Formats: sequence, C-alpha cells, structure tokens
Amino acid sequence: MNNLPPLAERMRPASLDDYAGQKHLVGKGAVLRKAIESGALPSMIFWGPPGVGKTTLAYIISQSLFRPFFSLSAINSGVKDVREVIEKATLLKEQGDVLPVLFIDEIHRFSKSQQDSLLGAVERGIVTLIGATTENPSFEVISALLSRCQVYILKPLEEQDLLDLLNKAMKEDIVLRKRDIIIKEHEALLRLSGGDARKLLNIFELLVSAIDAKKIVLTNDVVLEHVQQNMALYDKAGEQHYDIISAFIKSMRGSDPNGAVYWLARMIAGGEDPLFIARRMLILASEDIGNANPNALLLAQSCFNAVQVIGMPESQLILSQTCIYLATSAKSNSATTAIGTAMSLVRENGDLPVPLHLRNAPTKLMKNIGYGKNYKYAHSYEGNFAELDFLPEQIAGTKIYEPGNNAREAESKERLKKLWGSRYNY
Repeated sequence: MNNLPPLAERMRPASLDDYAGQKHLVGKGAVLRKAIESGALPSMIFWGPPGVGKTTLAYIISQSLFRPFFSLSAINSGVKDVREVIEKATLLKEQGDVLPVLFIDEIHRFSKSQQDSLLGAVERGIVTLIGATTENPSFEVISALLSRCQVYILKPLEEQDLLDLLNKAMKEDIVLRKRDIIIKEHEALLRLSGGDARKLLNIFELLVSAIDAKKIVLTNDVVLEHVQQNMALYDKAGEQHYDIISAFIKSMRGSDPNGAVYWLARMIAGGEDPLFIARRMLILASEDIGNANPNALLLAQSCFNAVQVIGMPESQLILSQTCIYLATSAKSNSATTAIGTAMSLVRENGDLPVPLHLRNAPTKLMKNIGYGKNYKYAHSYEGNFAELDFLPEQIAGTKIYEPGNNAREAESKERLKKLWGSRYNY
C-alpha cells in the first residue's frame, strides 16, 4: 500500500461520465459539455473552492479531445516555464500537430509579468489555456488575459456527491474493496472535509489505515477520535477558512474589536492571504458601516493599498488598525438595503423609460421631441434644490433609501424631509 499513490489520486475520474458534481457545466446538454463535444474549446478560467475537481476537469477535457496536456503550478513556475511550454506548442503548430491544453493551477498567484507572458500564445490560439483559481478572477487575473478567457464557476460538491465518492471508493479501489467497511454515520467525515473531495478521500484513507480491525464501522465519534488531532488549526483552503473569515466579519459587524482582532490573528498565524482579509474589510466598510461613517471606506481602501505595497509581516499592523476602526465605528446597512430595493424594482418593472425631462438632448431633433424639456438645474435655485421627478413615472414617489439610525444619517434624514416633504415620507 505504501507504494501506491494516495486514494484521491487513485480515484481520479478519467471521463466526464465518472466526474462528480458540476452538472451545471458538464451534465448532459450543459454549456461546457457542449463546447467539449463540439471541439471548439475556448481558453477558460475555472473558479471555485479547493477539491471540487478543477484540475481533474482540465485533464479530462484534454483527454476527451486527444490534446497534449501541459501542467504548471503558479507556486513553483515562472515566466521561463511558461515560455518553454509555448515554444513546444509553437513547434507542434509548425508541424501541423494537435495543439495542447496548458493548465495553470492557482493562476491567481502568477504575477502580472507572468500572466502577460501568456497573452500572445492565448490570443493566437497556440495553446488553449485552462487556469484554476480559488480567488475571484476579476481581482486576481489581469483584464487583458481575462477578456480572452471564458470564466466557469465550479460549485462546492453536494453532500450526495461526496457520499457517492466514498461508496465508489469502497467498491472500486484496489485497497478499500478488500476491507469490510461500514459508514454508520457520515456527518463528521463531511464536516472535516469541508466539501473538499480530495481531503475527504485522504481522511477516509487515513481512517482505514489507522483502524486495525477486520470490520471497520465508522461513526462520528470514531472519525473525530482518529482524525481531529491531525487536522490543522487553520486551513486557509478548507472549511475553517470560511468559518474564521465569517467570525471575523461578524465580530466587526457586531462592534466587538476584541473578537475582530482575535480572528484576525488566527488568520495571520494560519498564513491567510492578507489581501483577502483587506478585501473583505473593504466590503464590510460599505455593507455594514456605509454612510454612518464614510471615512470607513476610505481607511479600508488605504489599508488594501498599503498591504499591497508593504507585504507581511508589517501589514499585520495596518490590518489590526483597520479592523479595530471598523469594529468601533457606527454601523448602518442602509446602502445595502437601498441597492437591494432598487435591484428588486428593476427586476419587477423591467427597463422603464427615462422621463423626457431627464434625457440628454445633444441634437436639435431630440430637443424638438421634448428631450430635456422642463428640466430644472438645481444650482439655479435657492438652496441648490428644485423639486423634480427623478424616477420613472410608474414608480414615482417610491422610497428606496431608508437612512440608518445613527447621528450622521439622522442629519441626512432631516434634510431630506425638509427638501421633499411628503413625497418620500422621510
């Protein structure tokens, strides 16, 4: 058994029909499956959490199309490695051979210059790029490369997908099929795996190896007893990654700087990407503080920029300062609820026409048909305000923004009440 590859590698599927999950992409009639079957494969980015099959899917695609498969990891590859692959691909093209698929794992870790080195080859179709990332490609992949790729979102595996993987391993694996294994309870197995198929199979293999019995009966207690002491306190690619960032955000939202700094320290000690932390604080500054304290967004943006420039370990000071400021700030989610209400109105009412008096009138024809007619220029009136309808007629008078219960927005509410009277009922 020691000479065999890990269970997760032994169970790696070889075809789309054996592939677990992602039915929205590779199920019968799904968008990516159609592209594969047609042979017209675009360069693409797979975005999703760890262990959902990004690498496996890339390999299956190359094999389905009988294309050479080159694989690089952004952790230990550089521009030189990329150029070597492109040279090989160029030679294949000159010889009239089938062009390869270039798979780059963790492409978000590639620097701008490394990503730039891919552009020409992708644009000319010398290679079909498949990049895998756990981070939002809008933030981590340069726009020039992103515009040349189709982004596919891979979802966390469903509970049944994971259970099917375990059952298949017990029936088909060269080692496990010889053992008498009963999964009496599966909750602890799935929780410890965090929805990561690779981690689930590794934990399962660890259990089977550790339990020296003819018949192995797995309960939640048995799983925890054998596995929990071997689990990392913080796994930035697994379940705790999401649990701890959630605790961090909720501590700041709940105005507890003590909890916020503690969970920040847990993430820093675990090697979390400081830009990921700074990015989440940027979101919170608008989502949970907003106009109760507009300076929060400015500080969060400054924090993000500073972390980019300085790096660790010094950035922990900036992250700490910012998280304490956000935690102790006045709170308001009025910006969040306002855009939510506005988006609901758009969905419910469709594309309502812009009132004529609000339309731009750059031509004489537009002026003749009423564009811009009766528009009142606010600065021409006392107090820089002129009462006017700024919403489409069908939803006129709808109050979308509800000021939060804090000093700054209370002041805004009074001003709106004075300006608009009963129109919006402020």
